[in-house]
Amino acid sequence: MAAKKRPATSGPAAKAAKAKVPKKNGPGDLGFEATLWAAADKLRNNMDAGEYKHVCLGLIFLKYISDSFLEKHAQLEADKKHGADPEDKDEYRAEGIFWVPKLARWPTILAKAKSPEIGKVIDDAMIAVEKDNPSLKGALPKVYARPDLDKQRLGELVDLFANLGLGDKQNKAKDILGRVYEYFLGEFASAEGKKGGQFYTPGAVVRLLVEMLAPYKGRVLDPCCGSGGMFVQSEKFIEAHGGRLGDISIYGQESNPTTWRLCKMNLALRGIEAHLGAEPADSFHSDQHRDLKADFILANPPFNSKDWGQERLVDDVRWKYGTPPAGNANFGWVQHFLHHLAPQGIAGFVLANGSMSSQQSGEGEIRKALVEGDLVDCMVALPGQLFYSTQIPACLWFLARDKKGGARFRDRRGHTLFIDARKLGRMVDRVHRELTEADVARVASTYHAWRGDRGAGKYEDVAGFCKSASAEEIGTHGFVLTPGRYVGAEDVEDDDEPFEERMKHLVANLREQFAEGARLEKAIRENLRGLGYG
Repeated sequence: MAAKKRPATSGPAAKAAKAKVPKKNGPGDLGFEATLWAAADKLRNNMDAGEYKHVCLGLIFLKYISDSFLEKHAQLEADKKHGADPEDKDEYRAEGIFWVPKLARWPTILAKAKSPEIGKVIDDAMIAVEKDNPSLKGALPKVYARPDLDKQRLGELVDLFANLGLGDKQNKAKDILGRVYEYFLGEFASAEGKKGGQFYTPGAVVRLLVEMLAPYKGRVLDPCCGSGGMFVQSEKFIEAHGGRLGDISIYGQESNPTTWRLCKMNLALRGIEAHLGAEPADSFHSDQHRDLKADFILANPPFNSKDWGQERLVDDVRWKYGTPPAGNANFGWVQHFLHHLAPQGIAGFVLANGSMSSQQSGEGEIRKALVEGDLVDCMVALPGQLFYSTQIPACLWFLARDKKGGARFRDRRGHTLFIDARKLGRMVDRVHRELTEADVARVASTYHAWRGDRGAGKYEDVAGFCKSASAEEIGTHGFVLTPGRYVGAEDVEDDDEPFEERMKHLVANLREQFAEGARLEKAIRENLRGLGYG
């Protein structure tokens, strides 16, 4: 029997799901990011977006650390009569502010914006900042003196960013620059297309993962962290819910050196302390957090990676549920996440849809073992066109080590929640879709209600949207985890119109359409004759 069609949850969380769909510039936007991006992109000229990304983002970062430094410098200058020393590095480090040497301070950079030597000036500034701040070693771009970078346009870019973050009484400069950096990351990802997916996960997907996992306290790991979006959103979540930022410890790893540098800048710009490993490294072959057991894992690993070096890891300790195939790393990532999950931990991550149903090369057997091990907590089918990097349909997996519940959750052993969110979202342009805040709230609140989170309301199956299925039922479907198999079809409300009456209306409407079609055909033929194509 089909489940009754009713709201998935009740309570405060469910009310958010009914909220009005926000405009393109939501409450987190400052309103000028698009204008700033358009101006900066105009200065790009013929430079490749992937290269220009480092030019722009490096300057934004330099502007941020300089603004933060100069604000503290002014305070110390005003307090000199009480013994404060504006040139004492420890005064800044004690408050988590980067020391910025004189040659790297923004007024020095701005004063030389019109100079043909501006590229060397900025490169020297980046080198000096790294030298005085060991945590930034190797993170900053030194690409500004390169001969093919138009120095006039570079100077104009410096001028463009000159007032960024200043003179705003409602927002801290740090918040403004952080939002601009995040906005630019998204725009560069879009401009780079497939390559953009190497460093950027769409914000709405990250928000959904974070809202569902709710990482209030503990260790958070992303073994393929890109530019650090999962970490930034986790910090935002804690702030939004009145928690303390110090309650979570952040661990990340990234194999791409340029993306690793983007991540270090992105986190430093927000004052987020993170353990990103000693160097960029491949999580499969050079695990930088070998002994870590994380309370939360959030990740968006590369989809369907073929050349991932499986032949060197055949007997790896991580493959407890089966050896992943050499031609696809998906279930290598799944088991890597499980390997690093604490006894009470929960992992949420993005994978290609094929991971839910593929039977090739032993993947079906691994999936079966995961279900029989009672590790699969929730599966979410996502709408298409969410990602800049690929048109491959994607889904969210949620794995839990312990589903017996306790003080925080209800006992959900032997069951998995399936959510079909493919109909959610809205198109923001011809090729990209995004999840709205209401969409995120609806999916997250459904999951929280099913888990039995306090205050989340009562869970009920909703035909066409969500279903709590037993392991036995999953077994009857061959351990395929595609939500559409379980949630069924959405109930259609009966309008009580008798069949005979409905058919009369339908036939009359069809006749009108036939007549309109004949009229249009006649008009087209007359136009063709007039053009000599009769």
